[in-house]
Amino acid sequence: MIDEHIVALLAYAGRLDSRVRRALADPQQSARTIADWSTALADVPATLPATGWDASHAVRRYYEQKAGDRSAQFRGVEPHDVLAAWSPHRAELMNRHTDPLPAADPDDPQAWRAELLGGRVDVAHGHRPPAQYRAEINEGGQKRLAALMSGVGTERRRYMPAHVARELAAFRPSRAHRETLVDEGMPDPLGAPCPHCRATVEQPCQTGYRRNGKGRRPISGVHPSRIEAVVAALGPDAAKDAERVRLARIMCQPPAPRRDARARHTSGGQH
Repeated sequence: MIDEHIVALLAYAGRLDSRVRRALADPQQSARTIADWSTALADVPATLPATGWDASHAVRRYYEQKAGDRSAQFRGVEPHDVLAAWSPHRAELMNRHTDPLPAADPDDPQAWRAELLGGRVDVAHGHRPPAQYRAEINEGGQKRLAALMSGVGTERRRYMPAHVARELAAFRPSRAHRETLVDEGMPDPLGAPCPHCRATVEQPCQTGYRRNGKGRRPISGVHPSRIEAVVAALGPDAAKDAERVRLARIMCQPPAPRRDARARHTSGGQH
């Protein structure tokens, strides 16, 4: 900022704080204050409309006393308050900046480095907006993204080829059952919290509701109240579809595995 920007900024601060207005009443004191502020804020821009920065907003936020900061009750705004507001904004600009390819000769490392550093300094001082580039996704990357987005659930997943998922279906029957339902257009049975056992999204239903959660174990099926919650989350039109609700109840409740019959042994007597 230059002297004209500092004068306008101090005039705005004087409207918010009478202490600043009284300090600027003396011509000599105001000249020293403007010189000190100009030196301290020489590398801080007054406004950056493209990125949403405005030094006057930083002054106003100081007097709003956010996050429990009561400094404005004891002293007026100072240059380091503006610097404290500019520092995170500058860091955000640098994080968004990607160095463009320099026009200098690559065989001249000094000119190459000077152009790179000059571009970064311009972005840090607000002289130019950050340069952003987006990587082009080729056909292979598009297939991988499609595979990552497919399936069920909202948790983070790693890429798994389709043939590997089919081979692992026998070792994770619950997951395979959910994927089959989603592929057939049915709702994900674990896509909503369970009102009965208080199981969260992606968490299987559990036996016996207890406040401390001890002695509970996951079950293979889904409680009927959770199915109603899943269907209700699809929207009013889907909730009115009685046939879809009926199919959801049937498909989302897999049958429990059958136990092998065991011979009952009794004491006494001969068989």
